[in-house]
Amino acid sequence: MTAHGNGGPRVAVVGVGHFGRHHARVLSALPGVRLEAVVDIDPARAKAAAAEVGTAFACDVSSLGGRVDAVTLAVPTASHYAVALPLLERGVSVLVEKPIARSVAEADELIAAAAASGAVLAVGHTERYNPAVAAALPLVRSPRFIEVHRIGAFPGRSLDIDVVFDLMIHDLDIILAAVGGDVVSVEAVGVPVLTDRVDIANARLRFETGCIANLTASRISRERIRKLRFFQRDAYISVDCAEQEVEGWRVTRGAGPVPTIDGGKIDVPRGEPLARELADFVAAVAGGPAPLVDGAAGRRALALAVRVAEAMGTT
Repeated sequence: MTAHGNGGPRVAVVGVGHFGRHHARVLSALPGVRLEAVVDIDPARAKAAAAEVGTAFACDVSSLGGRVDAVTLAVPTASHYAVALPLLERGVSVLVEKPIARSVAEADELIAAAAASGAVLAVGHTERYNPAVAAALPLVRSPRFIEVHRIGAFPGRSLDIDVVFDLMIHDLDIILAAVGGDVVSVEAVGVPVLTDRVDIANARLRFETGCIANLTASRISRERIRKLRFFQRDAYISVDCAEQEVEGWRVTRGAGPVPTIDGGKIDVPRGEPLARELADFVAAVAGGPAPLVDGAAGRRALALAVRVAEAMGTT
């Protein structure tokens, strides 16, 4: 389904908890889009979110009828498939928060439904839209070792899923985009500390290229770190997602015995990743290029996250 009339795509936000409220805020101010409604099963929450952005509210997705061209979906992961599938089957485009679904089988059905109806399916791997990640990825060529730390305080939300599917999956998506090729082996350990789900996890991935990626994700730390480091022949790239900073260093081997090392901070134009993500989605709905993180990319990240969880023995 493409944009309606001359007013741009008509969009609704389904689920206006923590993430959904940000979706509504961004969409209400985004040029070329009409925020038609916010939807939540909690009437008070739906009404409050609607008042914040000056739009209508509803408590049932089915009430949207033919009123929207697209939906951004920020409901709990367990409901992604059940809410998204009927929309996609009707030709309504959907951006679903990560992970795309509970299982690869559910993800496959969502992808097939979107393909059959012509709807756009995007997945909210927001870190791929982080300006620092966008600036760094073109510099990454045939990495040999990748080290990732995504560490934060106890959130009090998203506790229905392991930290692998809550936090680490962001970096799995980034690494898959950076390295290419298949992951041939996975070693992982996870520990449930404050919940009955895994709260801290470490994974070691080996790609068919020979690249090794070591990832740590925690939601029980006192400090907040979101960093990726890429090591490749004669070069090193460091990405700080939280500060939106990138450093790049390269060795230049000349005629002399001592190589020169050049580099430093790389210019990164600041921006809100969610705003970039939603603008990309809206442009795709309006007939532009496919979104940067489409259903297939979301499926790849989920499939790898499932392998990590299986290696930890939590599935």
